[in-house]
Amino acid sequence: MTFEQGVFYFLAAVTVVSAVMMLLQRNPVNSALYLILNFFCLGGLYLTLNAQFIAIVHIIVYAGAIMVLFLFVIMLLNLGDDKRLIEHLGLRMYLGIAFSVALLAELLYILGFSGLESAGPLSPASVEMGTVEYLGKILFTKFLFPFEMTSFLLLAAIVGAVLLAKKKLTE
Repeated sequence: MTFEQGVFYFLAAVTVVSAVMMLLQRNPVNSALYLILNFFCLGGLYLTLNAQFIAIVHIIVYAGAIMVLFLFVIMLLNLGDDKRLIEHLGLRMYLGIAFSVALLAELLYILGFSGLESAGPLSPASVEMGTVEYLGKILFTKFLFPFEMTSFLLLAAIVGAVLLAKKKLTE
């Protein structure tokens, strides 16, 4: 086993453990912190696949912005009363347990009996494809027209939103 494979398996294990711990936590703040750990491990997995740009954007957007928003909402809701969070076993709980067991059995079947062979080595070009320079070069050469059309549509949406907001203020 190479160093890269070891890092990949370690990050995959931490990702799975943090996802399970996120689901099992009773405190919503601790659950959100486990989700942040999960996002960082997913970013590391992207790095092992030579997708540097996706890894950095994933960490900035999800772990940085969205999870901070989640933590603020959780803290503002003040979910300190644990009695409100307790659910009684009902039909939904039993269905959720049944579907979870079925999904676990399906995953075990796929992993155990599919006869998957290990993937071969990555192409030498894959190291270059995940970089910001490569994505920028492709975006501003091959996909320049769709990029400019998207910027034009976003500009039109911003102008429309400002005009709608201005109408509501004057009424």
